[in-house]
Amino acid sequence: MQTFAGRKLSRPTGHRFALLRNMASQLLHHEKIETTVPKAREVARFTEKLITIAKGEGLSARRRVARDLHARAVQEKLFEVLVPRYKARGGGYTQLIRKGPRLSDGSEMGILKLVS
Repeated sequence: MQTFAGRKLSRPTGHRFALLRNMASQLLHHEKIETTVPKAREVARFTEKLITIAKGEGLSARRRVARDLHARAVQEKLFEVLVPRYKARGGGYTQLIRKGPRLSDGSEMGILKLVS
């Protein structure tokens, strides 16, 4: 489990890490998710670190990624599709597009997507 300083998102530690893992998994699988801006910013940080680790391409990198991404299909996509796409890129794998407030409660919404 990676630990890092960041937003608490009004959740206990275990719930927060589960949220980040699941949202990162969905982002890597679908390459685009819609969520609130604070969550999107934290998921972007988490996902960018995972992609950077995966670019190491060793067994150690695969094990470190598997620690945070439990879905085998997402791990395979990360190493076989996304890592070659971002091999020459130094960082900045995600982009956040703000959509405006949500109608129900006014939370700032955004679309988080992987850069092509």
